[in-house]
Amino acid sequence: MTASVSPASGYIAISRRALDLEDYIDIARRHVGWIVGPTLAGIVIACVIAFALPNVYVSSAEMQITPPQISESIVKTTTNQLLNDRISQMQSEILSRTSLSALIQDPRLSLYKSDLASKPLEDVIEKMRGDIKIQIDSVGGDLSRRTSAFSIKFYYPDRLKAQQTVQALVTKFEDSNQNTQNTVQKVENSYVHDQLAESKAKLDQLNEQLTKFRIDNQGKLPEQSTVNIAYLTSLQQQSNSINDSMNRLAQDRVQLDTQLQNLHSRMELYSMFDKDAAAASPSTPIARQNEQLLLLNRTIENTETSLAQMLKTYNENYPDVRDAKNRLQVIYDQRDKLQKKQDQEQAKLEAAAKENQTSGKKPTNFAEAQSITQLQGQIDQVNTLIKTKEMERSDLLKKQTENGKQLDIYQGRLAATSGIEATYAEMQANQRTAAEKYQELQRVQGLTEQSGEMLQRKAGEQLEVLDPPSLPTQPTKPNRWLIVGAGTGIAFILGLAFAGVREAKDTSLKNLKDVRAYTNLPVLSSIPLLENTLLVRRKRRVAYLAWSAAVIVGLLAVSASFYYYSTTTHP
Repeated sequence: MTASVSPASGYIAISRRALDLEDYIDIARRHVGWIVGPTLAGIVIACVIAFALPNVYVSSAEMQITPPQISESIVKTTTNQLLNDRISQMQSEILSRTSLSALIQDPRLSLYKSDLASKPLEDVIEKMRGDIKIQIDSVGGDLSRRTSAFSIKFYYPDRLKAQQTVQALVTKFEDSNQNTQNTVQKVENSYVHDQLAESKAKLDQLNEQLTKFRIDNQGKLPEQSTVNIAYLTSLQQQSNSINDSMNRLAQDRVQLDTQLQNLHSRMELYSMFDKDAAAASPSTPIARQNEQLLLLNRTIENTETSLAQMLKTYNENYPDVRDAKNRLQVIYDQRDKLQKKQDQEQAKLEAAAKENQTSGKKPTNFAEAQSITQLQGQIDQVNTLIKTKEMERSDLLKKQTENGKQLDIYQGRLAATSGIEATYAEMQANQRTAAEKYQELQRVQGLTEQSGEMLQRKAGEQLEVLDPPSLPTQPTKPNRWLIVGAGTGIAFILGLAFAGVREAKDTSLKNLKDVRAYTNLPVLSSIPLLENTLLVRRKRRVAYLAWSAAVIVGLLAVSASFYYYSTTTHP
């Protein structure tokens, strides 16, 4: 024990002695009222609260979304939403203000009547939203197509209404799932139909443009290049064949002209010389020169024709054109030299004929006349052949001209092909892309139709009830005895706290231990407290009446709570 003196007040502060078990028993005995009173009040209050609270029943149901009954390898699904997401979406719709308001105001259920009488509808909706518990549980399968199960629970004081409400929620889930599938199917059908119509219109437009382009560029299309090249090759071969035929006609004409010239020369010799004259012989230099001159003229004519054809295809600097021009110039020079030589020979021949006429030679005899007649017949025959060859040559020239026009046409087509090739390829690519898109949309439309057929046959994803709504037999809460026990314990602890506070404020000496401890003096004996008997009896009577009244009030309160509980739970 220690003591300290306060200089301001003059009081001595003495610390309390350590308490033992006997001291605690004495404290409890002295303050038994402060312990028993709160404990009794706690028991009464806990009982009233526990049995006044209404029973809360929970009804539950288990549902699951099963995968399609037909394999996706046979019929592809068009749903692009995970099942868990779909359940969450349906949960949001069912727990919405409109849906819960309809359930609360449904006359068949008549939920939360007392709450509606004292609270606004929004608060009642929030309360019901808290009383509904929806929990999603994965049953198995892959992430995208796993079967999902979920439970629906509803807490409500009326067990029948709890079951009916869960049944209404199950029905709402089934209706929401069906409506969602129907809505998704309608949206998909509408979207695919619109896309298909738009794609078909675009494809028809591109086909029409491509057809018009093909008609406008008939013969110039890239796929016709092979045909054009084949026709051009054939025309070039025909041109070469015509040139060969014209060369042969030129050679034949040279021969006929030579023969005609020889016949004329012989005819002239018969008329100017005697039988021995050798000037008109086919082997004379003049005849040979005439034959060469005619051949050169025909060669020049054919070369000029070939050069004109080449200039239609090639330019002036093309090697074959340059060679043809050089060859033509050489032939010109040869012809000019031969022509000059023939003129000189012809002059000599005419001089000789004049000399013979001056010498007075006589005309030919009858044999010469006959020979002249034969020669004239041969000359007429050769002239006829020459006319025939000229007609053939004229026909060949017409064919050559027509062939040249055809060559120009096909060469123009080949030249135009390179100009339209890029545009035509782009149009074809656009048409192929549009056709592929149209075919893909047709495939998608087939999938949506199959999905709709599965939906009608209920062969797709279905929402099934695993466990129907249960009818609870025992309330889930409150746990009354737990409330009573907890209240009693708290009240008892509170009573002990009150007793401790009272003991701490009481500074009197309670027993001999306090006297010895605080005075340090020996105690010889103790004298009991002498009180007025009448006063003591009066205090005891008042205490008895107070405790009796408290007990009676407590019993009445507990009895009333029991009666309320029995009437509300077992009407």
